[in-house]
Amino acid sequence: MFQDFHAVDRWSKRKVHVLYQALIVAIATRHADAVDIKFLVDGQQVWVALPLAAWTEYKNRTGKVITDPLAIEIAGHYLKVALESGEGLGREMFALTVAETLRHLQGVIDDATVDITSAVSPDIEEQVATHNPRR
Repeated sequence: MFQDFHAVDRWSKRKVHVLYQALIVAIATRHADAVDIKFLVDGQQVWVALPLAAWTEYKNRTGKVITDPLAIEIAGHYLKVALESGEGLGREMFALTVAETLRHLQGVIDDATVDITSAVSPDIEEQVATHNPRR
């Protein structure tokens, strides 16, 4: 969903191609308690930093873990929203808070649920509601 996508910048109305490139634990590169996820936005590098505290908070709330692929989706979701809301082009680094990270994680889940329900039978909404109480 958010590893290779297009977005339209709010201000320039320019369509940009966003491509995931790398995931690095930031303690090794900049001594930060974060995971840095690198994307190329029309060839220009853009980093999205997710705080490691979000992993702990999510685990405490749900008993589930944020995997590397999920972290990439969270960062990509954030980047798409940032670009489309006008705060994206021209910046090289975005650092999210725990709350922002968890909000975009929920956005990934919501988007995936919409994609799934549109491809399945009409009564799937009821089934999904039992597994995702936020819908």
